[in-house]
Amino acid sequence: MIVDLNAYLGHWPFRRLGHNDAGGLLALMDRAGIDMACVSSASAIFYRNSQAGNEELAEEVADHRDRLIPFAVINPTYAEWEHDLAVCAHDLGARGLRLYPNYHGYALGDACCDELISAATEREMVVSIPVRQIDQRQRHWLIEIPDVEPADLASLVERHPEARFVFLNGIGFANSRLGEPDNGLPPNYAMGISRLTALMGSELRRLLDALGPERVVLGTGMPFKYPEPALLKVEVLEAAEEEKQAILGTNALRLLGIAGE
Repeated sequence: MIVDLNAYLGHWPFRRLGHNDAGGLLALMDRAGIDMACVSSASAIFYRNSQAGNEELAEEVADHRDRLIPFAVINPTYAEWEHDLAVCAHDLGARGLRLYPNYHGYALGDACCDELISAATEREMVVSIPVRQIDQRQRHWLIEIPDVEPADLASLVERHPEARFVFLNGIGFANSRLGEPDNGLPPNYAMGISRLTALMGSELRRLLDALGPERVVLGTGMPFKYPEPALLKVEVLEAAEEEKQAILGTNALRLLGIAGE
């Protein structure tokens, strides 16, 4: 079983995306041999009201819930976000969140963020945070969004030991507190591999050695990226087959609470 924790549907305002509807994404998944994917709305990142993007996402995946698992984009600075979270969890079937603090104008240390994490944790939802959405070298000239800092992620983990976090589109984890063995942090977070190196620098291997194979998950970033490079990293990784399968799917199924379903 191969499960991708980092996929998207919808539109990006500054770049045309292919494979960005359910049919296109499923075709991309079939080509790469990916069984399931956690998807959120790329459109919702820029909508003034992100909930409109969550509703579009739910409609798009309605006939494919066996393979496409919705994650809601929630902005805790927006009015009635509590209501939107409840609708996403109970009516739209979202199993997790995607948070964009640097796009939505808040910090991970803000009280509104802590309130959102606590509310999502009560609903047993996974909280995923992309460190970046696009390569800054390819950014549109009208926006400049900094990456989320690993130190801020570590502080968030420390404040919310009962939450389940996945950090996506990141690099340099192995050189931060998040990637240190015996770092004093609760073991409630995992890291996606979309920007990690399997050969040069061997960050993927270093994280496995420091934290264990259960803390690394597959995240391709499709359709912003093609999925094959992420799968190739696992293929060339010097690791036992059990470790590779943990990265490819076992860890994701456990995080999502759908192992055995």
